[in-house]
Amino acid sequence: MTRFILSFFGTIFSLLTLGIFAVAISIGAIFWIYGRDLPSHESLAQYSPPTISRIYSTEGRIIDEFAQERRLFTPAQEIPDLVKQAFISAEDKNFYVHEGYDPRGIAAAVVDAVRSRGQDVRGASTITQQVMKNFLLGGDRRAERKIKEIILATRLESTLSKEKILELYLNEIFLGQNSYGVTAAAQTYFNKTLSQLAPHEAAFLASMPKAPSDFHPVRNADRLLARRDYVLREMQENGYIDKATYEAELAEPLRSVQAGDFEPFQKQLPPRDYFTDEIRRQLSRDFGEGEFFSGGFSVRATIDPEMQTEAASALRGALEQYDRNRGVWRGTGETIAEEELADWEGALANASVARDIDLENEWYPAVVLNVAENTLTLGIEGQGEGEVPREDIQWMRGTFLDTFERGDVVHVRRMTADSDGSFIRWTLRQVPEVEGAFMAMDVNTGRVIAMQGGFSYQHSVFNRATQAKRQPGSSFKPFVYAAALDSGYSPATIVVDAPIEINTPQGVWRPKNASNQFYGPTPLRTGIERSRNLMTVRLAQEIGMDTVARYAERFGVYDDMQRVLANALGSEETTLFQMVAAYAMFANGGERVEPTLVDRVQNRYGETVYNHEKERGNERVCVNCTDPNLAPGTAPRIANNRERVMDPVTAYQLTSMMRGVVERGTASGAVSLPVPTAGKTGTTNDAKDVWFVGFTSNIVAGCYIGHDQPRSLGSGASGGGICGPVFQQFMTEAVSKFGGGNFTVPEECMFINIDRFTGARLGDGASGENVVSECFREGMEPMFGIQFDGGWAMGSGFDIIQPGGQAREVTTSTGKKAVVGPKASFGTLSSGGLY
Repeated sequence: MTRFILSFFGTIFSLLTLGIFAVAISIGAIFWIYGRDLPSHESLAQYSPPTISRIYSTEGRIIDEFAQERRLFTPAQEIPDLVKQAFISAEDKNFYVHEGYDPRGIAAAVVDAVRSRGQDVRGASTITQQVMKNFLLGGDRRAERKIKEIILATRLESTLSKEKILELYLNEIFLGQNSYGVTAAAQTYFNKTLSQLAPHEAAFLASMPKAPSDFHPVRNADRLLARRDYVLREMQENGYIDKATYEAELAEPLRSVQAGDFEPFQKQLPPRDYFTDEIRRQLSRDFGEGEFFSGGFSVRATIDPEMQTEAASALRGALEQYDRNRGVWRGTGETIAEEELADWEGALANASVARDIDLENEWYPAVVLNVAENTLTLGIEGQGEGEVPREDIQWMRGTFLDTFERGDVVHVRRMTADSDGSFIRWTLRQVPEVEGAFMAMDVNTGRVIAMQGGFSYQHSVFNRATQAKRQPGSSFKPFVYAAALDSGYSPATIVVDAPIEINTPQGVWRPKNASNQFYGPTPLRTGIERSRNLMTVRLAQEIGMDTVARYAERFGVYDDMQRVLANALGSEETTLFQMVAAYAMFANGGERVEPTLVDRVQNRYGETVYNHEKERGNERVCVNCTDPNLAPGTAPRIANNRERVMDPVTAYQLTSMMRGVVERGTASGAVSLPVPTAGKTGTTNDAKDVWFVGFTSNIVAGCYIGHDQPRSLGSGASGGGICGPVFQQFMTEAVSKFGGGNFTVPEECMFINIDRFTGARLGDGASGENVVSECFREGMEPMFGIQFDGGWAMGSGFDIIQPGGQAREVTTSTGKKAVVGPKASFGTLSSGGLY
């Protein structure tokens, strides 16, 4: 009997042992099979998550941010214990004691699943397992994935510390509202940093990983509140907060940015505009779009916020003035249906209209609620109801009843008193149909301080400063004159201004001056001051279009300019960005300068990956900054390594001639600054585009205005009349802020007085409105009285217009008075002798 009992129990023991061994072998086999081809967990030690790239102004303020996943990486040591404890309580209270997986949690989950017959299948993943799922595995709920999770979690625990694992988890986890990681989530839901969070707010965030879409703070507020309170209770039971704190935090209401309890972080940022979007476009090209949106770059922009505001105001003002002069109301094209007007605030919030316009005062979207003969009643976004009187639409054709209907969406702004800013009434506004662009940059460093690519970025994201290819018209002429000056011509060289005919494949081309008049032999200076087309064509023919094209390409106006004579008048398209950059080289004495919107780019580790001033060709070095013997009040000398693209004498001659454009030429009625200023107007055929590009000794700025689908701006439209005031308004503030001075005179210059109408040499003491002191190259004998016609002889049978038309009295070098006759014409010109 005893033997039987012992045999029975021995058999049972053997079977149990074999069973356990078989189970162990099976489990081992399973883990071996699934553990063979798993992804490497060691890469997590070099974790570089996708993070936000931010753009900062020169003042260090955040002005924009770009991200595919909105994440702000925060090292474990900078994450407050309170936040860590909230997530551990919510997700894995045994985190600090298990070895990657929690057997008790797994067993409890299995029991619950069996009891509920598969209806209650909950996860039992530890934080370590969730890290492996998020980084290396998919999100499916198959047993196979769980086995892999456990294997990888065990391996990870032997590789990384608990704090590093927690760092990975708290930076990677998705917490709703496009927020990844706790730092971004704290900003998204509370507009706070992690250190500013209260226990109930930390518990709020810790509630999210379970199902972010099911715990929206407004739509699912009750469910989120219950989950938050559960996390607080777990925090108290785990000893992270005491009972008094638990009870106090439990009584706190559920508050969030989404519920309107806090101002959103994005509201602290200025509206996205053309400047930061152009940085996005350029850095995406240089670094790759994926790297820019996920690389966590810190970008220091060159933008000057004050000058950017001024640029936007100046351009918008000119566009609106032109638009209102047309007298046509177009509105926004948006309407709100009659049945939605009962809740017009909600309907208006969904209207797709620009909200980034500030011209004199902020523009608000509004909806027409009632139309009467003398009053328009509006519902104004964020401002309640308001009225616009009949006197406000005197500039447009039609009455309120003719023009408006109930439900129309419009823009309005406050009309305020100039004296004290007090409110007068509401006034209707509309986004102009005509568009344009403005840009300004430092002539020595290439730093772009302002860029406005249109009236409103939200209305149209197309950046007309960098993307719009337009004909520059006469604003291109300085490059023809630069090529001539570098070819041995001088500002006093005579070129015939007379009719010409050119045979082209399209027929006979007869260029003409804007005035439809002819002026006979004329010095180069007067030719550019008065923007004479016929002189420019003859000059281009004389020096050759190949030479002109090479100059335009050297300055970056074109990449490959067509060698066509009409292009001497700016008929080939380019961008405002390229034109302004090219003019900067006139202003700085002929040195290449590369325009940039970015001073410096740093990666997520704080390493500088781009520095404009250290790029090849941009280097600037202070020669005597460390010299202890530098005299008090003496500025240190800054040397650069820039390529010279133009002789400094040519640059000064051209600048002097372009000063004449501003002082007495085509821009004289619009531009008048307290410092020396040079520039050139541009107006294309039929005034489809109007330009002005100008500069002082330190700032260059340019403007163009035209319809996106080119058509005439109307008779009388000109670069000086429309773009000139934009330049004047902006540069008045720029000069006030940055100053300005005389243009640097090269040592190789020698000055001779000439008559700017005839090109004749005058004595050293000559004076009068016709007298100009011209720079000539030292060592080169200037020749006077020789005229060039480009190969087309000047015919007869047409009237020659002589500016002034009268003989002029001048003061000679001896102090005596002399009479200088009217402008010389063909047959009356003497040689003038040799100097």
